[in-house]
Amino acid sequence: QPQLARVHFRVTRFIMEAGVKLGMQSIPIATACTIYHKFFCEINLEAYDLYLVAMSSIYLAGKVEEQHLRTRDIINVSHRYFNPSSEPLELDSRFWELRDSIVQCELLMLRVLRFQVSFQHPHKYLLHYLISLKNWLNRYSWQRTPISVTAWALLRDSYHGGLCLRFQAQHLAVAVLYLALQVYGVEVPAEGEAQKPWWQVFSDDLTKPIIDNIVSDLIQIYAMDTEIP
Repeated sequence: QPQLARVHFRVTRFIMEAGVKLGMQSIPIATACTIYHKFFCEINLEAYDLYLVAMSSIYLAGKVEEQHLRTRDIINVSHRYFNPSSEPLELDSRFWELRDSIVQCELLMLRVLRFQVSFQHPHKYLLHYLISLKNWLNRYSWQRTPISVTAWALLRDSYHGGLCLRFQAQHLAVAVLYLALQVYGVEVPAEGEAQKPWWQVFSDDLTKPIIDNIVSDLIQIYAMDTEIP
C-alpha cells in the first residue's frame, strides 16, 4: 500500500530528525523507528495519533538503549518541528496532557509489543564488514569512493520502511554494502576466482534473491523521498 508507506515515511523522518536534535545516537534512533514500525504491524493505523506514537517510540527507545531522554525535551523538539518559529511550550495543562499521553502510549506500546523492544540492529555487522572490505580492496579505490559513508546512509534510510522487520540484521548490512559498491562501480578483488561471492563470505545463508529484495525495497524508499515534499 503505497499510501500507507508514504505516511510511515513521513513519520519516521520526523523520528530521525527529532532524534538527532535530541542528541540520540544512531542505534537508539534505529530502535525508535523499529518500535514504531513494529507497533503498526500489530495495530490499526486509524486508531492512534501517529506522531504521538512516534514521540513515545523515541521515549521508549531512549530507555531501551540507556540513553534516557526527558519527556519535556521530546515535547519541545517535536513542537518546534511542527511550529518552527514558535516559542517552547508553556508548562500549562496542554503540556501536561501531552506528557501524560506519551507515558500512557508508551505503556500501551509495551503491552502490544509484549515487552519485546530490544533488537539486533545491522550496525555492528556493517561496521565489521566495512573493516574487512577495506582490507580487501586496494587503498586507491577505497579512498576514491565514499563507500562507507554511502553504506551508512543507506542503512539509516532503510528505517523509513519496515526493512528492519522483514530482513535479518546481517542480510541488511551486507545488502547496503552491496548497493554502495554497485553505485560506485567498485568490484571486490578476486571475485572471479573465488569459490563463493564476497557477500556470502560475510553471511553464509544470504542469497542473491534476498539481496535483490532488499535493494528493491530501498529503491522504493528513495522513490518515495523524491515524491514527498
